[in-house]
Formats: sequence, C-alpha cells, structure tokens
Amino acid sequence: MKKTIVLLLSMIASFGFAQKKELKKAEKLFTSGDIEGASVMLSSNAALFDTADEKVMGGYTFLKGKIAQQNKEFKTAMDIYTGLKENSRLKTDVAKQLQELLTDIVTSAIEDNEGGDYVASAEKLYMAYQIDPENGKDYLYFAASNSVNAKAYDRALELYFILKDIQYTGITTTYLVTEVATNNEIEVSEMEYGIYKKSKDYTNPKEVESESKYPEIVKNIALIYAQQGENEKAIAAVQEARKSNPEDLNLILTEANLYIELDEKEKFKELISQAIEKDPNNTNLYFNLGVVNNDLGDKDVARGFYEKAIALDPNFEAAYLNLVALILEGEAAVVEEMNSLGTSRKDNARYEVLKSEREALYKECVPILKGLIAVSNNEEAIKTLMNIYGTLGENQGYTEMKALLEN
Repeated sequence: MKKTIVLLLSMIASFGFAQKKELKKAEKLFTSGDIEGASVMLSSNAALFDTADEKVMGGYTFLKGKIAQQNKEFKTAMDIYTGLKENSRLKTDVAKQLQELLTDIVTSAIEDNEGGDYVASAEKLYMAYQIDPENGKDYLYFAASNSVNAKAYDRALELYFILKDIQYTGITTTYLVTEVATNNEIEVSEMEYGIYKKSKDYTNPKEVESESKYPEIVKNIALIYAQQGENEKAIAAVQEARKSNPEDLNLILTEANLYIELDEKEKFKELISQAIEKDPNNTNLYFNLGVVNNDLGDKDVARGFYEKAIALDPNFEAAYLNLVALILEGEAAVVEEMNSLGTSRKDNARYEVLKSEREALYKECVPILKGLIAVSNNEEAIKTLMNIYGTLGENQGYTEMKALLEN
C-alpha cells in the first residue's frame, strides 16, 4: 500500500513538472516572437494542462490571452484577461496587459474607421469601453457614432441609451494663456497652466469648457426613432430630457430640430421662439424662424426675422440672400400676368403698371445686395445685382458688377 501511494505521488509530481516544462517552452517561443509556435505548443499539449493546478493553469490561460491579442482576436483576449483580473499572482501583469490590449483595440478601431468598416470599429471601441468603463466613456460615444455611420441603428440606440443612463457629457477643458512677449494666445496642458498662470511671462489665463454632448445624444436617440418611424418615441425621448433640464437651450433646439425633421413647422416655430427668449442675440435662431415662417407663407414675419438677423450680424450672408429671394418671390406672379396680357390699350396700360411693380421689387433688392457685397464679395450677390442693373437699364451699375465679378 505504501509503495502504491509513493508511486502515485511520484506520477503527480512528474506530471506537474511536465506541465511547467511545456508552459515554459511555449512562453519562450512567444517571447522570441514565434506566436504561431507558442500557439501550436499549447494546443498540442492541451490535454496535459487539464489537471494543472491553479498556478500553472493561470500562466497557461494568461499566455493564451497574449497569443489571442497578438492574433488580433481581441474579444477572446479581453475575456481571458477579465477572468484573470482577480488572480493574486497575475493581477499586476493582467492589469498591464489589459492596458496594452486597450491600446491595440483602439488603434485597430481607428484603422477600421479610416477604411470605412464602421461596424467593426464600433464594436472594438465598445470593447475598449468595457475594459475601462470609468475612463473610456469617450470610446462608447464614438462607438455609437460609428454605429450610426454604419446605419446600424438598433445597435446605435443600445449604445446611446448607455450614454444617456451614465449622463455622459463629453465636456473637455482647454487651458489657454497669452504670451506677454508676443501677445499670442496658446493652448497648454493642465499642469503647464498651473505654472504659467503664476508667471509674469504669461497673462490672461482662461479655462474654456467644450459644449456638452448630452443634448446631441438625446437628439440622436430621437432621430433614430424618427428614422424608424417611431415618432412618438422620438418626441418622448427629447421631452423626457427637457423635464430634467427645462432651461437647457440646446435641448430646446434639439426638440425644435426634431419637429423640423417631422415637418411640424408650427411646433418648430413655437420652440425657436422659446429659444430666442433665452438667447435674444442668437442670429441663427432669427434666421431659422425666417426660413420656417417663409415656408408657412408668413412672408412679412419672415422678412422681419431676416432683417433682425442682419442687424445683429451684418456679415450673415445667408440672411441677405434669403431676404432678397423672399422679395423676388413676388416677381413670378407679376411676370405671369404680364405674359398673359394682350395688345389692347387697357392691357398695355396694365402692362406698364406691372412693369413698374417689377422694377420696384428689383430696386428694393439693390441696397440689400450692396450691403452684402460691402461686407463680402459674395459671387451670387454680385451676379444677382448685375442682372438687376441690366434689367433696369442702369449701365454704370451693371459695368461695375461685371468688373467686380471678373476680378
């Protein structure tokens, strides 16, 4: 009986020695760069490791993870490392390897993105988030964006809801200081900022926060629902966000833009009016109200909003052009009636009246176009004014515009 026990213990010791020996051979091959050789070594001895103790099995599994990582089997590697995170002997090595894996995954995701494989890029970025949820929220945001690019809307929704639940904002802080010697404003790191703002060589220290991405996330959830024909869910998604942030201008605009997507212009107009109350000097809001009121047939109201946008920002080219287009909309009916007239004395008299009305429309546009050309040599404005001068028979103005256009 004693001999049997001694023999059994001897066999177990020998078996354990063989496991360690083969593992070391595989690790040596891996370290030398022979990834395939290491993989074959582990595979051919898989049965040998079935009875390995915790220490040997940990090393065996860890090496399998590193091989998977080298072969870009990132999900397999991540699952293996995650399972070993609490292994007391390997904890430090696993943590280090996870960071290396994170870098590899993100690099590969960028390559996929540049190659147009948005689905693969999105899933890799999601893995990067899973590896480090605390510091990897940006990866989750870009994973959702790539899913949208791939038109994988169901997946995008899943990821956006995670972002919404964790209240992701994506706000970053930029640190700026101005060099006294050159008067140039430069961007610096947070550490440099702490030093430079105490230095006499720098002045005007500023911390500039980026806008929150949370309204964009809510908007995208809503737009995906709208894309899928789930209009009620789309509106509910925005309204839910607004309940918790009723004063948030971006969320008001998000809801307004959603109504434009749904072609509900009256609702859009109502919400933009609310936005103007909170930001009365926002030229884009007045411009958008001009566009919508024009679409709804409220020409006089639209004109007032375009003029308000120009008054707030004399360089707002689109407002000038839309205002001119609005005025010239009246030309079509005038020309149509002119063309319908006959040659009777009455018709001729009516023709002269209509001709004067048409010329009045043109003359109304002249100062608006000249105002735009004064702040920007807008080619469309120059061409339009040249044609107006030509129609009115104002040769000097026509010649000036023609020369300006040629130059």
